Amino acid sequence: MSSQNPYETLGVAEDASFEEIQDARSRLSQQHQEDVKLVESIESAYDAIIMDRLKMRQEGKIKVPERIRFPERSPEVTKKPLAVSTSTPPAWLQQFIDAPSRTDVLLPTGIFLGLAVLTFFAQGDEGSQSLVSLVLAFGFGAAIYLINRKENRFGRAFLMALAGLLVGIGLGFLLAGLVNTPVGNGGLAAEQVAALVTLFFFWLTSCFLR
Repeated sequence: MSSQNPYETLGVAEDASFEEIQDARSRLSQQHQEDVKLVESIESAYDAIIMDRLKMRQEGKIKVPERIRFPERSPEVTKKPLAVSTSTPPAWLQQFIDAPSRTDVLLPTGIFLGLAVLTFFAQGDEGSQSLVSLVLAFGFGAAIYLINRKENRFGRAFLMALAGLLVGIGLGFLLAGLVNTPVGNGGLAAEQVAALVTLFFFWLTSCFLR
């Protein structure tokens, strides 16, 4: 076969299509797979034909499909999916964080905003301090209800609301001491500041915790 031209080696005409050339190469390689030298001759003939076709393409004589350019030597490059950087919180934290709907935010907002308005009316006397206590008690109960309605876990809801109460009161009195809020004449008493901060924590836990 060495004296034959590449087309004769593959047994195809010089105007054969690329599909015919590939079919001939595959068929002959399978038929003579035990004859290593003959298979090498077939591969060399195929490469020579492809090189000849590519040269003709460069000269503008024919159009060579992209897939025909030594397909066995040009493995397909698999596109790796772009790595999307997603910063997700730890699994243990995801158990507590909630992604509320608009309705789930509006209901707690309305409740605790109303309680915050009542807190502003508590000024100075004993009755006003009782009003602040009543507001906190109602806010505590509302927080338990709003958290519990998400997953019906009363114990967990109670502990979250209690944590909001303790943190809110502690930070509220600390903040009141730092800013030295005046009593009367439009100023807020320390109890009012603590109540407002606590209501804010109740709102946070009711909306974004579960």
